[in-house]
Amino acid sequence: MEKIIWKSLDIAAQKDALKRPVQAVAGKVEAAVSAIREDVRQNGDQAVIALTEKFDRVSIDSLILPESEFERVENRLSDEFKAAIKRAYDNITKFHEAQKPGTIEVETEKGVLCEVLTRPIESVGLYIPGGTAPLFSTVLMLAVPAKIAGCQEIVLASPPQLADEIIYAAKLCGITTIYQMGGAQAIFALGLGTETVKKVDKIFGPGNSFVTEAKRQVSQMTDGAAIDMPAGPSEVLVIADKDANPDFVSADLLSQAEHGEDSQVILVTDCESMIDRVEASIEAQLQLLGRAETARVALSHSRSILVEDMAEAVTVSNLYAPEHLIIQTESPRSLLDDIAHAGSVFLGAFSPESMGDYASGTNHVLPTYGYAKTYSSLGLADFSKRMTVQTLSQEGFLNLGPTVSLLAERELLDAHKLAVEVRLATINNK
Repeated sequence: MEKIIWKSLDIAAQKDALKRPVQAVAGKVEAAVSAIREDVRQNGDQAVIALTEKFDRVSIDSLILPESEFERVENRLSDEFKAAIKRAYDNITKFHEAQKPGTIEVETEKGVLCEVLTRPIESVGLYIPGGTAPLFSTVLMLAVPAKIAGCQEIVLASPPQLADEIIYAAKLCGITTIYQMGGAQAIFALGLGTETVKKVDKIFGPGNSFVTEAKRQVSQMTDGAAIDMPAGPSEVLVIADKDANPDFVSADLLSQAEHGEDSQVILVTDCESMIDRVEASIEAQLQLLGRAETARVALSHSRSILVEDMAEAVTVSNLYAPEHLIIQTESPRSLLDDIAHAGSVFLGAFSPESMGDYASGTNHVLPTYGYAKTYSSLGLADFSKRMTVQTLSQEGFLNLGPTVSLLAERELLDAHKLAVEVRLATINNK
């Protein structure tokens, strides 16, 4: 990890120090994804199957996973695993059930009733990254709130060969349609539809830089689909003081670095010796990892940043706006009020990001690339939309009507004024 002394940098250098690795190749990714988009638009199933063979090196006859696979996985997984995933399912359900919106009814003035109603998004597509790290936990993070919100049609897409754990998690959540497809081509198939894949209203789920770019593009197409958020390569920023356990910090950094070569991890500390201790611990812990080479590549474009104090550490964190923020300090909660931008925050030595990834109950689908400045962590509200309702009694209309008539007149919208005046005239002529 590159060591940086924050106070030695000017503003431009500070911005460069906090750049994500994928931002350097954004133009190339955009062009490649655009080509995939047009291929899927023009050639449908044929394009998705061909791209699956090209990128995933798997030949498939059908995009839909056979129903028989749902039953087979039942016998291939241990009871211990099933109990563990059920525990995670229960905690995630409990946390998202608590997010159900209440009824909002406001009488803004006598006879004028305004309401907010919530309705589920009808059809949603859940994208589950696969490849070298099949993220069955993401199935729970997406499907549980979709079910609680009441989405009528929930489908799942993941690259072949699908891990048994992904299929089992989908079954646990009541999902019956799984598409064997991944990457940008899966996003466009879900967002545009093909002969086999039914177009959905909204696409959810994280992915690599190609998946994230595909989501961005499909959300901007008039015939495309909405998306949850830009959720691309994983990232973590750890704020640590002199009292932090360097082995804990190292493990937390590595837990994100192992996700992919385009992941990024940041250590921010006011203790220079902490940087050295963490570096030594990282090297020791790398020897224990099966994905050590992936982690090493991610570490090559990661940073250790030395700051003056914890106030400056918070400033750096807010500038970066991390997907995951871990605070391992003597008094971690004391910093929380000043944290403005983070997808999910983990306070204290015994709150590693791994807990949120799997089973504490919070959602692990989070904004990356600094989008935590404007996007929230995934929640129940993302699977719903709101609509307002207003009801005016005759008395309420009579009282408010002249005001609206005057405002419409000043905006030169005669029909708006007329809609009020014809009613006022009818009432007054009774």
